[in-house]
Amino acid sequence: MDFEALDRLRQSHPAWRLLKADSAALVASFLHRTFLKPNIRTLPESELALKLEDYLFHLGKDHGEDRFPRAAKAYLEEWASDRQGWLRKYYPANSDEPSFDITPATEQALDWLASLSRRPFAGTQSRLIMLFELLRQLADGTDTNPASRVAELERRRAEIDREIETIRSGGALPLIDATGVRERFLQISDSARALLSDFRVVEQNFRDLDRAARERIATWEGGKGELLDDILGNRDVISDSDQGKSFRAFWDFLMSPDRQSELTELIGRVFALPPVRELGPDRRFLRVHYDWLAAGEVTQRTVARLSAELRRFLDDKAWLENRRIMEILREIEGRALQVRTAPPEGLFMELDDLAPDIRLVMDRPLYGPPMRPAIEAAIELSNASDIPADVLFDSFFVDKDALAGQIRRLLQRRSQVTLGEVAAAHPLEHGLAELVAYFSLASEDAAAVIDEAQREIIAWTDRDERRRQASVPKVVFVRSLALAADAGSSL
Repeated sequence: MDFEALDRLRQSHPAWRLLKADSAALVASFLHRTFLKPNIRTLPESELALKLEDYLFHLGKDHGEDRFPRAAKAYLEEWASDRQGWLRKYYPANSDEPSFDITPATEQALDWLASLSRRPFAGTQSRLIMLFELLRQLADGTDTNPASRVAELERRRAEIDREIETIRSGGALPLIDATGVRERFLQISDSARALLSDFRVVEQNFRDLDRAARERIATWEGGKGELLDDILGNRDVISDSDQGKSFRAFWDFLMSPDRQSELTELIGRVFALPPVRELGPDRRFLRVHYDWLAAGEVTQRTVARLSAELRRFLDDKAWLENRRIMEILREIEGRALQVRTAPPEGLFMELDDLAPDIRLVMDRPLYGPPMRPAIEAAIELSNASDIPADVLFDSFFVDKDALAGQIRRLLQRRSQVTLGEVAAAHPLEHGLAELVAYFSLASEDAAAVIDEAQREIIAWTDRDERRRQASVPKVVFVRSLALAADAGSSL
């Protein structure tokens, strides 16, 4: 807070520029009512420009049409320029229309301006309770004495048991009065809105790192390892900081489906309280945790863009290196062709090997004693009769390609066919082995369906002319797009 630092902030910080700008009232009022008051994270350019045009129209009726003569898009471009830095203009993934979001510096200025007005209700009890709860969590969570931890847990259990006994005995329920309900709800609303501000700060840090990484990559002349070490080191500094760890823990907590369901239920119960309904809260607060998810996803995409930029740098670097290697090989081939008819005398080139022979110590296998199998040289039969060898020649082969062809021919006339219908049209020749082959084809086909809930009977006749049948899950083969095209062309 010395003079030089404050003077630099006055000249360079976007929040200070906003406060001293001639159009500060227009910028602050519009951005507050558009982004902060409804708790909106980002807006496309067309929607934001339409809102600004409507706002300028109403201001022109009250303060004169010459007060703000420029078009809405011109104001947005100026506010998003590097000279002002009050809005961030970017292109979302898979979209040709730019979107706008307020910057963390703008949000700081708007919060400070909002704090200048006197609040109609300043709650102190809820903050004191939150202070005590945080102190208790901090003290208990860092206590390494098992005896004191157990004593504290027993004390809480005794309090809970007394409260349960009071309720069971018909005593008065400890309820929060209407003032306490309103006070706590307002504090919850402020904390929920502040979370989006925290997301903007974390995202801005990663975005600054992404911009610095792109600048380093564009001007880098050294090796890949040095650049990756520099960029990934800066990323680890942000990720391993208290802010990064807190954001990661928050994200893991919020991504739990059980936590999302619990948050939805709790918010719905709180909104149903009469003191809360008297405040007339914004109904969008019911989906505030989904706004957190959307904001966190934007932050995650910023980190993903940094990874993609590093991947592109490595690919480009590898392509350039391969191109240089090919140029060297072409140069060697060209010189070899030049001296083909008149090779130089004596030894003019030595080539030790095509590749280095690297033998690492840890690659050598440890010694293992060889296994010595015990082989019986003579086999005694239980009787003197010869063993029949007919079974060795009584083997067969199931052609899966032929089975697949049978299925395709049936699907040329129908959109789907069951395994029972295939077996009826083409009876099983190899019995159970052929049936297993059909199931193997169904498991390998992404379009086929094996329904465990339904079963069908597949019958066949074995080699001894005996009737066999098997109860198997219902298998449905479905015509694929490629097969449908072939069937249409054949028709």
